[in-house]
Amino acid sequence: MAMLSNLDLIRRVPLFSLLTTDQAQSIADSVVKRRFKRGELIVEQNTKSNALFILLNGRARVLTADTRGREVILAVLQPGHYVGEMSLIDHEPHSATVRAEVQTDMLVLGRNEFARCLPDSSSLSYAILRGLVARLRNADRQIESLALLDVYGRVARTLLDMSEEEKGLKIIRGKVSRQDMAKVVGASREMVSRVMKDLEERGVIETLENGSVVIKQRFPD
Repeated sequence: MAMLSNLDLIRRVPLFSLLTTDQAQSIADSVVKRRFKRGELIVEQNTKSNALFILLNGRARVLTADTRGREVILAVLQPGHYVGEMSLIDHEPHSATVRAEVQTDMLVLGRNEFARCLPDSSSLSYAILRGLVARLRNADRQIESLALLDVYGRVARTLLDMSEEEKGLKIIRGKVSRQDMAKVVGASREMVSRVMKDLEERGVIETLENGSVVIKQRFPD
C-alpha cells in the first residue's frame, strides 16, 4: 500500500474507473489513507462521519442492531466496496454500522471533495440520487424489522412509517389494508388483524369511520 501513489490506488477502485485522468488526479489529491484495526468502527449507525470510505484491502461488516444489542449483518464489504455515500447525498445519519472484520486499509474522501463529484443539487440526476438513497434506507429498515422485530413490532413500525403528523397526533389517511400490511411485515393477514385489534382495545390506535387510523399513544415496548 505504501509503495503505490494515491492515483494508482484510485485507478484500482471500480467506482472511479470511468473518471478522466484529470478527474482521477483531483480525487487522488483529496483522499487520505487510513487503517482500521480488527473490530474498530468505520461508521456508526445514527451518526454522521461526513466522508466516503473506500476499502483497499481487508474486510468489513455492515450491520444494524436493536436496543438489546442483537445484530443483523446486512452485507460484507470487500476491497473496492465503499460506504458513507448515502449520508453524504441526503445529509442524514448513517443507516447502519460498519465494523472492520480484520485489519482494513481505506481511502477516505471528505464531504466537500465528494460534493464536487456530484451533479448540481438542482438537477434531475441529483433528485434521482436522493430518491434512490431514500429507497435504500427504507430497504435497510425493512430488513432490520424482519430480522429483529416480532410481528407486533413490525406492525407498529409500519404504522408509524405510514403516518403523518397533524395537530400533535399521527394519522394514517385512507383505509389501512390488513392484506397489504401483512405483505409488508411478512406475516399472515390473520396475525396482523389480531395485532391491530389488540392495539385498538388498548387505546393505542383508533380506526375512524372513513378507515383512517389515528395513533393516540406511544407504542409499548
